[in-house]
Amino acid sequence: MNDMSSPPPERQRKPDWIRVKAPTSREYAATRDLMRGLSLTTVCEEAACPNIGECWSKKHATMMILGDVCTRACAFCNVKTGLPRKVDPLEPEHVAEAAAKLGLEHIVITSVDRDDLADGGAGQFVKVIQALRRMTPSTTIEILTPDFRGKMRAAVEAIVAAGPDVYNHNLETVPRNYPMIRPGARYYSSLRLLEEVKHHNPMIFTKSGIMLGLGEQRLEVHQVMDDMRSADIDFLTMGQYLRPTPKHAEVKEFVTPQAFNAYGAIARAKGFLQVASTPLTRSSYHAGDDFKAMRSAREAKLAKEMAKA
Repeated sequence: MNDMSSPPPERQRKPDWIRVKAPTSREYAATRDLMRGLSLTTVCEEAACPNIGECWSKKHATMMILGDVCTRACAFCNVKTGLPRKVDPLEPEHVAEAAAKLGLEHIVITSVDRDDLADGGAGQFVKVIQALRRMTPSTTIEILTPDFRGKMRAAVEAIVAAGPDVYNHNLETVPRNYPMIRPGARYYSSLRLLEEVKHHNPMIFTKSGIMLGLGEQRLEVHQVMDDMRSADIDFLTMGQYLRPTPKHAEVKEFVTPQAFNAYGAIARAKGFLQVASTPLTRSSYHAGDDFKAMRSAREAKLAKEMAKA
């Protein structure tokens, strides 16, 4: 009897510039144990980030609040989809405690989508920011939020009032790819969210990122840059999309480091205060150093404008 079952799809071979070493350091293990001990989730693990070994070895971890189950199913994301658990009331204090124990100068807080909650989870972001301000007042805070579909204005207003230093929300890909890659979201709604942040507080840095390698065309990427600049976004990140499992969207292209450099040069020419564009760039990769560079760039720009006045 012949076996009629089809063979499993082959994993794509990654080019040399994508490969990273497996995490083995003592600091990596200590960071992992701290997250477990405080019942915290990290996007580093849930999204299968290739930089986890490097970042955790430096005791840098990106906290993912509001649980580890998302109410959406984006074709690029490794976070599981389903019915989330109740919001943990102790989570804000645990995040702040982790930041204190890790000695973080800069922390990145993200979350799953929580369409099941009346405020989309905005209140938990506020509580986390407040807990960090109490326990680690010198730590600069970067948040990476979902789009708060249908609840955006109230959510952004509440979070901006809490005073994060950087507000990040990723566009993820070019508009043409949204029906397949990000079906639960809308490109222009995400742009409006970032515009809304600036409307409430122009001094909060805004940040957004896209993945390359999903079949986007060069001019489409340039248009996304222009759209971001029209929304006064300060910081653009661009990184290579990597397929988490064979069930996710396939990689259409491994974009070369040279092409990433070229995109980065174009983005800088368009006026972003900060640009990170490499195959391994992720939203929170080197976020602390990038924040310092972005702040310095703004100060230099303001000084130049004052000199002209």
